[in-house]
Amino acid sequence: MHFHGEYTYSMDGRGRLPVPPRFRDAFVRGAVLTQGSPDSCLRLYPLPTYEQQAALYTSEPPTRRKGRMIRRAFFARSFEVELDRQGRILVPARLREFAGLEGNVVVVGAAECLEIWEPDRWASENELLEEQLESMLESVEPKE
Repeated sequence: MHFHGEYTYSMDGRGRLPVPPRFRDAFVRGAVLTQGSPDSCLRLYPLPTYEQQAALYTSEPPTRRKGRMIRRAFFARSFEVELDRQGRILVPARLREFAGLEGNVVVVGAAECLEIWEPDRWASENELLEEQLESMLESVEPKE
């Protein structure tokens, strides 16, 4: 499944955030919420997709400093979350603070995950995307 679209939701004071209804089934077997570093967003992965991402972060051996640092950066900032009966997740305070989330948020489809953005940060990111879209699209054209 690829996640797509852009959705605006209101996060309540406790940090509960709705997941877009069309994608909720993807998270019933578990979900992991991570910092979107180096971007100032959060990423919500279905558990199987998170495991695939984790494999990338563990490809560097732990005997090397780089391997240990990559592991810490990814796994220490990852939190298992569950959908409640209303289809919401609870965003931990640490992650809300990192992404500057309170009140309204934007949930964006990013293929293998959903990204969660503070609206002004998303607007800035979206401007950058628009400026660079043509050159980015040219770089994904098939090579002959």
